[in-house]
Amino acid sequence: MDRPAVGAPLRRCVECDGYEYGGAPSCGRCRELVDRIVEGEWRRFLSGRGDSGRGDEEVLVAEMVVDEPDRHDWRVVDAAMDRLTCPDCGDRLGRGPAGCAACDRAHGFRYAAIETDRPGVPPGNEHAVRVNVSVVRRPHVTSPAELLARRLLLPFLLVGRMPTTEQAQRMSALIKQDPDPERIAALLDRAIDGDVP
Repeated sequence: MDRPAVGAPLRRCVECDGYEYGGAPSCGRCRELVDRIVEGEWRRFLSGRGDSGRGDEEVLVAEMVVDEPDRHDWRVVDAAMDRLTCPDCGDRLGRGPAGCAACDRAHGFRYAAIETDRPGVPPGNEHAVRVNVSVVRRPHVTSPAELLARRLLLPFLLVGRMPTTEQAQRMSALIKQDPDPERIAALLDRAIDGDVP
């Protein structure tokens, strides 16, 4: 499975001891779990097309997907971009350094992709998952506080939980006051359950 089922309990990562997915990008296991969210959908997409997903054929499919992001699931678009090289910086398309015009442009276009909420989640959950995955997979283009907030929230979003706007703002303020990941994760867990004013 590429991500936890809606309503599943949060699980601890055996490598970093945080909640699974939430240790990315520094925890290798969590980073791999986050990448699987994207890669699993790419494999299903290729299989559904009857493509082998190898070599030049995979690159051609990736180019086609990136040319029409509004016709594909966001995970397929993100995976396609991973298979293409930025003509300006040479990194994976959309993952280059902040200020790389081609990567910045590609990153913006990725948000035209389809985001479909899973059954049983609050409206907008899939968008929230997608934004948090994007930030965690591109950590070098965001602030440390934003990265911390996004990575700690990701495990909750993946199981279908979602903070209210007020809760998210409160957590953002707490992170700015005290960026200790362990304390913030505990507060985030309580906030989403409604235990933090």
